[in-house]
Amino acid sequence: MIITRKVEFSASHVCRRPELTDEENRRLFGPAANPRGHGHNYVVEVSLRGEPHPLTGMVLDLKELKEILNRRIVQPYDHRFLNYEVPPFDLEVPTTENIARDIWRRLQPDLSSGAARLFAVRVYETPDLFVDYFGEEACSA
Repeated sequence: MIITRKVEFSASHVCRRPELTDEENRRLFGPAANPRGHGHNYVVEVSLRGEPHPLTGMVLDLKELKEILNRRIVQPYDHRFLNYEVPPFDLEVPTTENIARDIWRRLQPDLSSGAARLFAVRVYETPDLFVDYFGEEACSA
């Protein structure tokens, strides 16, 4: 069985590499390379896989999952300029793909043992653009 919980945060970012010229950055990233940055209202869906507990009937208590998502995703990301305030984006471009991978890494310590296991992270940058991430093992297969 798979359960999914959604959280939202607002953040700004710029997609550019410091070692490249302005022209090279514009060619690679288009308008997203503007050094002043731009913002999004991100939507994140986190899915867990597991069997419901025989006593509670739940894969994981959804209140507990909400607390984990708020602590690991919303608090560090919300109303931040990702490139300057949220490591690892001081060193890597905060694309939707990299954000999804970073969210997985932040959640894995809390959701990698027990009956409920992290299954997927979906990050919407806009209503019509999203990335699904399933962990390093799945992505290297």
